[in-house]
Amino acid sequence: MNNQKQIVVGMSGGVDSSMALVLLKKQGWKPIGVSLKYATWQDSQYQCQNQCLGVQPPNIENACCSTESFKIARNVCKKLNVPFHIINVSKDFKEKVINYFISELKNCKTPNPCVICNRHLKFKKLFEFAKKHNIKYVATGHYARKLKIKNPKLQIPNKSKTQNPKLVASKVEPSKIIRYQLLTAKDTEKDQTYSLSFLPQKWLKYIIFPLGNYTKTEIYKMAVQKGFEFFLKQKQSQDFCFIDKKSIKCFLEKEIGKKQGLIKDTKGNILGKHFGLHFYTIGQRKGIKLPKGPYFVANMDILNNILIITKNEKKLYRKEILCSPFHFISGILPENKIRIKAKIRYRQSSALATLFYISKTKIKIIFDQPQRAITPGQFAVFYSLTKISKEKDQKNICLGGGIIIK
Repeated sequence: MNNQKQIVVGMSGGVDSSMALVLLKKQGWKPIGVSLKYATWQDSQYQCQNQCLGVQPPNIENACCSTESFKIARNVCKKLNVPFHIINVSKDFKEKVINYFISELKNCKTPNPCVICNRHLKFKKLFEFAKKHNIKYVATGHYARKLKIKNPKLQIPNKSKTQNPKLVASKVEPSKIIRYQLLTAKDTEKDQTYSLSFLPQKWLKYIIFPLGNYTKTEIYKMAVQKGFEFFLKQKQSQDFCFIDKKSIKCFLEKEIGKKQGLIKDTKGNILGKHFGLHFYTIGQRKGIKLPKGPYFVANMDILNNILIITKNEKKLYRKEILCSPFHFISGILPENKIRIKAKIRYRQSSALATLFYISKTKIKIIFDQPQRAITPGQFAVFYSLTKISKEKDQKNICLGGGIIIK
């Protein structure tokens, strides 16, 4: 069988992946729908969740792969006459994503499981399935785009070197080197390059993003036209797919426990006690139950288990961050410094900054303007100042990302 036009499509049972399937079919591809079954966190005796959720039994299915979502994905594939498969990756999900999440919280960091999942689990499993069936390409319903380029040094205008020497053969002329850029989506509100910023070239080369040139509104309209009106009533995905929002406090108590410590202001005055630094994040206002507020979490003294708070929100702003590890999608590193735009959380506009290459494991970013609540554990994602423009549709180049350590 000629598998050149076959493609594996990650199916969540949502409108985006379903319409990605529709578009690929229309474009002449021969898609195969694949849903990944992830693990979810649960208390074995349900006690913790019952305290949080009340007397009703909690829903212990992963929000990204519930029985209902599998049913929808299967029905969409059936309607389009597309093969459908479910792969159980629960064990790997627990090891790569849930355990990472717990480990970061234990170290008083704010994790981003979606970036980790995309880099270490989701695409890896889809490509493993594709390879097993002699298929090259994988598609998802992410809002992003890519561009094939020659001479990847054009992506970073400064002097540069390879992040991995194996990526660029010394005997190959630069003009013949092929790389792939990750570009922002047409729908800037739904753009997902932030969570895709750690994808390597070996995968990006074979990934198709069918929704990149569409807005979410256009995708919903397409769903209605294709007879999938039920997507209009479907809830959007939540921050943490493996744990219900109402169960997060219980999750923290169960997996990490309580460790009482002092709450101090920025001058060192003792204001009260906390029950664990992992219950807080930099910039947080809610949950600080002290009189004469509001207070904000300004910092954490992890060594002495002290939560540092402030009434002055201006103290949450600073310009400089350190990231380790980091990843450049092209495999090309700046030799010294480059001008970029960067953002320190997903739903945030990018801001002008300068990126400094410090070592093979560390970079520094200095923003032109102070940024609020820079949080260790979160990802700083950086973009080129060069834009690829076509009428009103401007595509920004996602250069890569790094994990904030300070």
